[in-house]
Amino acid sequence: MHIFKFLNWISFFFLCFSLFYYYRTAQISPYFLLNMAQDSSNSVFDFTVKDIRGNDVSLSQYKGKVLLIVNVASECGLTKSNYKELNVLYDKYKNQGFEILAFPCNQFAGQEPGNNEQIQETVCTRFKAEFPIFDKVDVNGKDAAPIYKFLKSQEAGRGLFGDAIKWNFTKFLVNKEGKVVGRYAPTTSPFKIEKDIENLLQSA
Repeated sequence: MHIFKFLNWISFFFLCFSLFYYYRTAQISPYFLLNMAQDSSNSVFDFTVKDIRGNDVSLSQYKGKVLLIVNVASECGLTKSNYKELNVLYDKYKNQGFEILAFPCNQFAGQEPGNNEQIQETVCTRFKAEFPIFDKVDVNGKDAAPIYKFLKSQEAGRGLFGDAIKWNFTKFLVNKEGKVVGRYAPTTSPFKIEKDIENLLQSA
């Protein structure tokens, strides 16, 4: 009698375990696995993001290049001057292995309210940007894009008074190995970063 009770408990245990295992594995999506992989990333080049048209872009295509990653907005007081100077830098160094990656963000006073199509139209026609524009993302909070979680987690990517992005046009400088080597405040002129960009481009 006791043996049968013991066997029944064993069967019940395995049934519960099987249901739990099925539930857990059924919930795992490719996006979950991708986020898991990106949480353990060691380089910007480990990430895949979406461009302004919604296409996946592996940042591994930028291996060996110096990157300036910027959260942009179309209706900010810093917009005109930043786009103007970023365009000059991009034009000057793009053939030397330099890329600017722009990520629209609407988290700061709602200053990037348009959809991706509207943003692309504004950036290309009004600000004449030729560097890549990516999908609109969050840069702070629980829904922050994985690439921004990574940038803020790096020693050289940490900000004053906390790691959160403070405003539009915060800039991260990334070396040829995909490591963050500098973070610059929204009010820092892109021209003031030029020397740092040149030094990285000249490094082996």
